[in-house]
Amino acid sequence: MKTRSRTLTAVAAALVLGLTAGPLAAPAFASPAGSATAAHATTGPDAEALRAALASLPDSDATAALVRVGGSDGTWRGSAGVHDLASGRKADPNALFRAGSTTKVVTAAVVLQLAAEDKVDLGTPVQHYLPGLLSSAFKPVTVRQLLNHTSGIRSGDGFGDAFEDAYAHRFDTLTPKQVVASAVAKGPEFDPGEQQEYLNINYTILGMLIEKVTGHSYAGEAARRVLRPAGMHHTYFPGTDPRIHGPHNHGYQAVKQADGTTKFVDVTEWNQADRWAAGDMISTTADLERLITHLFRGEIVPKPQLEEMFTVPSNIEGADMSAGLQRFEYGGEVYWLKSGARYGYSAVVVATRDLSRTLVYSVNSTDAKGESMNPVAQRIALAALK
Repeated sequence: MKTRSRTLTAVAAALVLGLTAGPLAAPAFASPAGSATAAHATTGPDAEALRAALASLPDSDATAALVRVGGSDGTWRGSAGVHDLASGRKADPNALFRAGSTTKVVTAAVVLQLAAEDKVDLGTPVQHYLPGLLSSAFKPVTVRQLLNHTSGIRSGDGFGDAFEDAYAHRFDTLTPKQVVASAVAKGPEFDPGEQQEYLNINYTILGMLIEKVTGHSYAGEAARRVLRPAGMHHTYFPGTDPRIHGPHNHGYQAVKQADGTTKFVDVTEWNQADRWAAGDMISTTADLERLITHLFRGEIVPKPQLEEMFTVPSNIEGADMSAGLQRFEYGGEVYWLKSGARYGYSAVVVATRDLSRTLVYSVNSTDAKGESMNPVAQRIALAALK
C-alpha cells in the first residue's frame, strides 16, 4: 500500500535528464496485423514522433495505448495496440480505463472548493474535522499537509506487496477505514511539514474529510462538484465493483514463470475499493483532458484556491508536489502533471499552466506498478513534450 511517486518521478527524470529506454526485449506475443490505428495531426505536436512512439504495439511492455495531445499549440490523437490478446482486435481509442492516482486531482479539487466555501480551512488540523481518527501519537496535521503529502502519516496495509499476493485477493474488499486504521497504528513517520512523501493515505483521509464535512458520499460530491461541471460524462467511481462498465481494453501483468517464460495475466477485473479517493476512478483520455482544461481555466476551483495546485512547499528541499499535482521543468517550460498506475493500466495528465500544451495518455502497461517508467509511456511523453 506504500505508493511513492515512482511514476511521477520517472516522468520528470526521463524528460529533464533526457533518459531513453534501453533495448526492448523481444515481444512475447505476435503483433496482429493492422493493430495500430492511424492518427491525424494538425499544427504543433510532432505527429511523426508520436506515431513512432506507438508503432511497436502490442509488445512486451504494453498491449495498447491511447494518446491525446492538445492545447493552443495544436492537437494530435492516436491509439495503437489491441483490445485483448485473445482476439487481437484493434484497441478501442475511446476506451474506459483505470485512471489510478489521477483521481487525486479530483479529490484535491473538491477539498479546495470546500475551502472556497469556508467549509474547510486548509490550515486547520484534520483532527478538528475528524476527531479520533489519528491517535495522540500524531501532532496536528493540517488539511494542506494532506493535500501536499507532508503529513508524516505512514502508508496503510494492503493485501501484500507482491503481485501474486494482491492478485489472489483481487475480488476482496479492503475498506478505506481499514487502510487508515492500519496506518494510524504504525504512528507517524516524521513530524508534519518536515518532509514530503507521496502516499495514498493522505488522499484516503481527505475522502473521509469530504464525507464528514458535506454529509454526502465522496463519489457523489466528486461527481456533483467536478465531473459534471467538467463534462466528464464517462468517468465514474466503481466502489467495490471489480468490473469496468463500458467499452474498455484489457489490462495485463507480465509474470515470469519458473521455466523462464513470461505469462501475461489478465488483470482487467479488480476490486479497487481500498484506493477510493486516492485512486479508484475509471475514466477516458477525453474526460481527463476536459478535467485539466476546465480546472486550469479556473472553472472548477475558484482562482484564489486554485493557486494551491501550483504551489509546492518552499521550506522542503526537493519538494515538487502541490495539491493534487506535481511540478517539473523541461525544455524551458514548467509542466504540471499527475500520473496513475493500477495493474494493467498507466495514465498521465500533463499541462502547462497556460494550456498551450496538454498531454493525456493511457498505456496498458504490462508492469504498471514497476519501479521504472514504462518504455512506451516514456516514448509518448518525450514525443509529446519535445
